[in-house]
Amino acid sequence: MIRHYLPKNTEELIRWYERYVAPLSLVAGFVIDNVLFRSIDLWTTVFAVALYLACAIGGMFALNFVETGRAQNTLILRVAPFFPVIVQFSFGGMFSGFFVLYSESATLVVSWISVAILALFLIGNDRFRLRYRLFSFQVGVLFVAILGFLSFLVPLVFKQIGPVVFLASSVGGTVLIALYILLMYRVMPELIQTNLKKLLRSIGAIFLIFNVLYFTNAIPPLPLALKEAGVYHNVERIGDEYHILYEPAPWYRQYLPLGKIFHRAPGEPLYAFSAVFAPSGLSTTLTHEWQNYDAETEDWNTVATVEFPVVGGRDGGYRGFSITTNPRSGKWRVNVLTPYGQLVGRISFTVIEVTAPVELQEKTL
Repeated sequence: MIRHYLPKNTEELIRWYERYVAPLSLVAGFVIDNVLFRSIDLWTTVFAVALYLACAIGGMFALNFVETGRAQNTLILRVAPFFPVIVQFSFGGMFSGFFVLYSESATLVVSWISVAILALFLIGNDRFRLRYRLFSFQVGVLFVAILGFLSFLVPLVFKQIGPVVFLASSVGGTVLIALYILLMYRVMPELIQTNLKKLLRSIGAIFLIFNVLYFTNAIPPLPLALKEAGVYHNVERIGDEYHILYEPAPWYRQYLPLGKIFHRAPGEPLYAFSAVFAPSGLSTTLTHEWQNYDAETEDWNTVATVEFPVVGGRDGGYRGFSITTNPRSGKWRVNVLTPYGQLVGRISFTVIEVTAPVELQEKTL
């Protein structure tokens, strides 16, 4: 009875994989990658993504070697239907890892565009097996994967962040994809000659989109990652610990836009606290930009900016805080910015004036 449901040949095995295994492997792979990529300072991350990348390139080469009729070995031809699956699996692993990295790197208000794009790649990858037979499609997806990988790797290697580093990673990615195309031209020249115009258009469009997303802050400033942020009634550093007084609130309020309510007693200051992870050896500065919403002009007005240094290497993130002493009632936000104005995270809240101090709780960070 069980054998009735099992695949009887290679093509049926592939269809069986797509119907039953692929959906489960997508969920399982995402869970595994979520554990593997949780700490973005681990060189294990680089190794894992590089391994996925190598498998994808190897699978693409083997697939095109067969598609152009160069493979004569019986064993290779027998396993050839699995080559698109290998490419699909490798890209799926990479984009799953990128999804975790980009969503961990900044709050959703910062990274939602890049996270949404990666989610589409991740979900769509489950249906792309036949598309991976198209050489121009393969190269386009490979270029996206290389750019995503280098935008994380280059800051790790050079211990720097910023537009110059990102442009260097973009140029490096373009050089690598050009070398891959040159290699394929040496082995399968007709493949490149047939697809050259499509390749140039695809690579140019992807390069442009990546850079537009970065310079419009849609791509978070990897490898920085906001680990903790909030507005509190008091923040005091004692030794290596930060003691914080805060208002208890329902768990769901933090997920609502401007959902946090700060009840301010007369003369009470506000403390904005953030913990930003940076890899070992990377030192930079961050800015807390305090902004108040003007309902008449419908603009956010900057009230104060406070700059402080960040030293990489602490798993929980480098901690810092700023104070404003006389905030008025209304909507507020504190932007956590890099020296280049990139948004690492945002603390949104509403200040309500009260006549007496509210009940507070203490925690240590």
